[in-house]
Amino acid sequence: MYTLHIDDLNGTDRDIDEPNWRSRRMVLAKEKVGFSLHETTLRAGTHNEFWYANHIEAVYCVGGKGTLTNLETGEKHEITDGFLYLLDGHEKHQVDVEEEMRMVCVFNPPVTGREVHDENGVYPLIREED
Repeated sequence: MYTLHIDDLNGTDRDIDEPNWRSRRMVLAKEKVGFSLHETTLRAGTHNEFWYANHIEAVYCVGGKGTLTNLETGEKHEITDGFLYLLDGHEKHQVDVEEEMRMVCVFNPPVTGREVHDENGVYPLIREED
């Protein structure tokens, strides 16, 4: 069994704090469970573009308010507490944040925690060594 409290991640290598967002990575590839789980906070007033070309991501909003735009179709969705989106087609998307948003994110394949968004917002596919 693996347990932790989210605050245990503060200031560690699993706590990634960028100008627009903060992601605390609760479960990573090294846990070897087939997915990774993150709590991500998107800061109010920010515009965020992402493209997970190498991962499927499910995102569940547990607080805040914003707008999700599918950059491939132009389709827009209001994000509020209780809203989920699944990027099962590797969609390029943006999230514009009206009120700070708290999101629970699941990635498959799991991320290692060493990934960094490239100029297109893409995480490279990094495999954890056995």
